[in-house]
Amino acid sequence: MSPYPFRRLQGELAELINSLPAETRLPSEPILAKRMGVSRATLREAMRSFEGQGMIRRRQGVGTFVAAKVPVIDTGLEVLESIETIAQRSGLTVKMGELKVMHIATDENLAKVLKLEIGADLTRVERIIFTDFRPIAFLVDTLPMDILRVDEIQPSFSGSVLDLLLRRGDPKLTQSRTEIKAIGATPEVARALQIQRDDVLLHFAADLYSEDGQVVDHSYSYFLPGYFRFHVVRRVG
Repeated sequence: MSPYPFRRLQGELAELINSLPAETRLPSEPILAKRMGVSRATLREAMRSFEGQGMIRRRQGVGTFVAAKVPVIDTGLEVLESIETIAQRSGLTVKMGELKVMHIATDENLAKVLKLEIGADLTRVERIIFTDFRPIAFLVDTLPMDILRVDEIQPSFSGSVLDLLLRRGDPKLTQSRTEIKAIGATPEVARALQIQRDDVLLHFAADLYSEDGQVVDHSYSYFLPGYFRFHVVRRVG
C-alpha cells in the first residue's frame, strides 16, 4: 500500500476514534477493515500506532476500546529536568514501575563515550515510568561505578538518576547533550512499554556532563509520543 492511502486510513481512524466517547467498543477488525476498504493486516498496522499513542486499548478476548483522554507531559527542552519534576510541576502523577539495577562491564562503545578502559565497572539503571497504570517511558542510565554504585539505589529511589545526582551535589552537573529522533521499538523496549515491535517512539540519547567535562551518565530514554509534547523556544538569530 502506498503512503498516501495509509495516511488516509490513519486520518479516518483518528476521526472515528476522536468522535466516540471513552470506553466505546470499536467494531471488530473484519468489520472495520471492510468499512475502511483495507486488508486486516493494514488495519492492524494502523491500529498499533493509535494504541502506542494511548488513544485505544485492546482487551484480550474482549475487543478494542476508545481510551480516556490522557494527560500530556508538555515541556520545553531548554532546561534539563527529570520526568518526575516536569510531571509534578504540571500536576500529573507518574510512578516508577519495574526497576533493574545491575553491574556491567564497559564495552568498546561505552569506553569511547565515558572515556574509560574496556572492562571498567559500570552501574546500569533501567526502569519504566507509568501514568494511570499505563507504561509511558522506558529509561536506561549507564554511569561509572565511582559516580553511582549499585548499592546506592535505595528502595526509596524515585526513578530519576538525574534528581539523585542533583540532590547529592557531587559531581557538579553542568550540561547535557541530547540527540532526539523517532525510532521503531525494539523487542526489549516493546515489551517494557506494552506495545508492538517497530511501533514509533521518541528516542533521546543523552550524555550528562560534570563541570570538568567528564560524561557521568550515558542514557537512553524511550517515550510514547501520545503522552509527551516536547518543544524548544528559540530566539531569532
